[in-house]
Amino acid sequence: MDHTPENTLRSFRTLSLGLVLACACASAMAEKTAPLWELGAGVAAFSFPAYRGSDETKQFVLPVPYFVYRGQFLKADREGVRARLFASDHVNLTVSAALSPPATSDDILARAGMPDLRASFEVGPQLDLTLWRAEDRGRSLKLLLPLRTAYTLERSPQHIGWVFHPKLNLDAGDLPGLRGWNVGVQAGPLFGDRRQHAYYYGVDPAFATADRPAYAAGAGYAGMQYLLGVSRRYPSHWVGAFLRYDSLRGASFADSPLVRDRNYLAAGLAVTWIFGQSATRVSIDD
Repeated sequence: MDHTPENTLRSFRTLSLGLVLACACASAMAEKTAPLWELGAGVAAFSFPAYRGSDETKQFVLPVPYFVYRGQFLKADREGVRARLFASDHVNLTVSAALSPPATSDDILARAGMPDLRASFEVGPQLDLTLWRAEDRGRSLKLLLPLRTAYTLERSPQHIGWVFHPKLNLDAGDLPGLRGWNVGVQAGPLFGDRRQHAYYYGVDPAFATADRPAYAAGAGYAGMQYLLGVSRRYPSHWVGAFLRYDSLRGASFADSPLVRDRNYLAAGLAVTWIFGQSATRVSIDD
């Protein structure tokens, strides 16, 4: 889930890494090897709704870290942070994780008087199926099947359900007219259980008002998500941008009074400078 940060410091700890990885989903490299690790930092600009379904959009600028690690077991790259459990030429089984920033209800008209949305952490298995790959491995089409359980990040973490987000992922590098640029496209539906949807879209009777009736969210379909990303790696820096479109039409919680907009765009732009990288190079054929 995407939510507006409570303040700049707290958002830096969550959104900054998320943007770099979201933009980097497009960074399929045509080269056969790359440094084992890369480290850097930069700045990013965001435009996001307060949460999926909010009619309030927030813009902000944040410092961002840039970290890539391409180990045999642990990886942090364009596909997120994950631990590889099994791999073959066409099938990968990993443990993946994700972070979501908090949202302050006092800053969101639809949630005024309701509890804040805490920052959350998701973790679970992800199965990646390679459906097609070019001979030079610079382009590929994959089916990604992540299933994650979510918890709030606080002193006493609260379990807030499960999320399933199957999606097609197309990575392409050096397209005609875009030499040196990498392009990535993702598309797929989201599904959540009752606990997940209740946390974000349920309204307890204690918080019901004349304009916000009580609502019990159920499990099921949570809308479609489409992501377009572009990026380019220069010798000393990296640039990336993404545009995401979400549609909540037909979602199981679409009638929630907290859903004020069923179609919206989110975008981000980042520039990072690479301060250091490993002398050891590893294969990135996968």
